[in-house]
Amino acid sequence: MNGKERILAKIRGESTDSLPLMPITMMFAGDLSGIQYREYATNHRLLAEAQLRVAERFDFDYVSSISDPAREASDLGANIEWFDNQPPAIIESRALIHDKAALLDLTLPDPHAPGRMSDRVEAVRLLAARAGSDLIVEGWVEGPCAMAADLRGLNTLMFDFTDDPQFVTDLFDFAVRMEIEFAKAQVAAGATLIGVGDAAASLVGPRLYNEFVLPFEKRLIAAIQDLGVPARLHICGNTRRIVKGMGETRAAIIDLDFLTPLSEARAAMSPAQVLLGNLDPVRSLRDGSPESIEAELAACYEQAGSAYIAGAGCEIPRGTPLENVEAMARFARSR
Repeated sequence: MNGKERILAKIRGESTDSLPLMPITMMFAGDLSGIQYREYATNHRLLAEAQLRVAERFDFDYVSSISDPAREASDLGANIEWFDNQPPAIIESRALIHDKAALLDLTLPDPHAPGRMSDRVEAVRLLAARAGSDLIVEGWVEGPCAMAADLRGLNTLMFDFTDDPQFVTDLFDFAVRMEIEFAKAQVAAGATLIGVGDAAASLVGPRLYNEFVLPFEKRLIAAIQDLGVPARLHICGNTRRIVKGMGETRAAIIDLDFLTPLSEARAAMSPAQVLLGNLDPVRSLRDGSPESIEAELAACYEQAGSAYIAGAGCEIPRGTPLENVEAMARFARSR
């Protein structure tokens, strides 16, 4: 089996020759290729080259266009702070929708127009041309809570849930409509899976998650999967209180960060739900040994069962020893 076949078979519940391997690499991939991160995040050719190199070096089953959460916000006119060798940051103190009335003036950006969204579309196109027959090519969009936090400011959004729930609903609706169009552009360019990053959702409790976030995540994921590709839901952080709802999104793959035990996720979800994770990226992966990494992945596999894809809880950190990433691949290919 090649990587693309392996991942798709796992999603369909079919037997595979080994476990798929889908760790997130961004700064690690840039460093491996000697690329400053600002270049990685702004030049689709360099991103694609780095992804192809890291996938080949460590026998990953996919390549990804993920780089940072500021692409959509950038194209909407948000204030972004740039750094030479780390991801760009959205300036929360100068949030684009500091005044709620600004939402009424926003129009959906064209993902094909010159800008950061189109750069991701072109990264997908290049990755699909170079590796699309052998590897899954992952596009990426922001989830409703994460995108709303990018536009409104995370702290302000948390107050909005109580102070103005209708505004939150309107903001989430705008975000989802935008991300559906962004996903369509990436699928048309050759993406065979779309990741949905909704990190801010880990900061709300189950009541707010179920009332506000979950309906919009379900809408976005359903729209993506209606395009004929699977969706992967990635929520960084401690999701133990919302893990049952995450399973209700019907995403083909659900990522678990190290703070959420795979055993709890498995108990809360269908036995057929594919789980991905959940090594501690720093303490286990960067600071561990090849032997401890293989042992921890074996424990993950035991908790998750056969519907499992090997990976870390989040991005492989820069500075992770190469032999530790090799250990992940060795474990995946042995199962």
